[in-house]
Amino acid sequence: MKHILITGAGGQIGSWLVPRLRELYGEANVVATDLRDLGTEVTEAGPFEILDATDANALAQCVIRHRVDTVYHLAALLSATGEQNPKLAWEVNMGSLEAVLEVAREQRCAVFTPSSIGAFGPDTPKNPTPQDTIMRPATMYGITKVAGELLCDYYHARYGVDTRGLRFPGLISYGAPPGGGTTDWAVDIFYKAVSEGRYTCFLRSDSQLDMMYMPDAIDALVGIMEANPDKLVHRNAFNVTAMQLTPEGLADEIRKHIPDFRIDYDVDPVRQAIADSWPDRIDDSAAREEWGWGPNFDGATMAADMLEHLTNTD
Repeated sequence: MKHILITGAGGQIGSWLVPRLRELYGEANVVATDLRDLGTEVTEAGPFEILDATDANALAQCVIRHRVDTVYHLAALLSATGEQNPKLAWEVNMGSLEAVLEVAREQRCAVFTPSSIGAFGPDTPKNPTPQDTIMRPATMYGITKVAGELLCDYYHARYGVDTRGLRFPGLISYGAPPGGGTTDWAVDIFYKAVSEGRYTCFLRSDSQLDMMYMPDAIDALVGIMEANPDKLVHRNAFNVTAMQLTPEGLADEIRKHIPDFRIDYDVDPVRQAIADSWPDRIDDSAAREEWGWGPNFDGATMAADMLEHLTNTD
């Protein structure tokens, strides 16, 4: 049975991943960690520790104490937040990853680290974006993701650390609130549709981006870490996607359920520039071929499920 540690457990991905992994591997075998207390729902369901993932000594002690063999490293500053404080984004994203990889090398742990479509840049082919292509991102977040992919490759090649990763598109969920990403509009639009019947979007109506519903993202996380390592060519990191959405297109899907929903636009030049530098559609054939990736949700089924959950919650 695996013994797992998750950094950034209170974030958008972590809030979904912790219960899934505890269901799969046993509550006592999944240690959730974060910079802040996450409340009784997390802390009473299994082991929890307050942990700064950039603190290599504290991280190592936590790994040893819980006999951890697999680390899901989710702690990071996201794209829009990272542009507000680029120096902090570098320190947090790269400092924490270096600490995790060093501990993994010393304690012989496997490591999952998420990358992102933010790793691509304005010179990358946009439609489709190949698995192996030009990667010169225009944001500090993207720079840390490219550097992180390379660092994980290095630790695998040099030290034999079992590193794996996914280049996530924008993630949509009804769990944790948006966390400072350029694709947050695709989450917030649902909350505003249910609560107010209208939404003001910070991107242009025709800005197309790859997206994925969180249940598919969690399936991908589990799938890549359970994959046969002998079949993995790319490791760090695989393109994965499920759908391509624009604000106007998603608004049309919402109107199928809330006919009077209205969307307005107040374009944020910073986030629009970030979105314009990212792919319109990525090619995830390598993930499909090497470990059997495939999504269950498209735009229509995702929108229906999101609104059902948010309406019931409300």
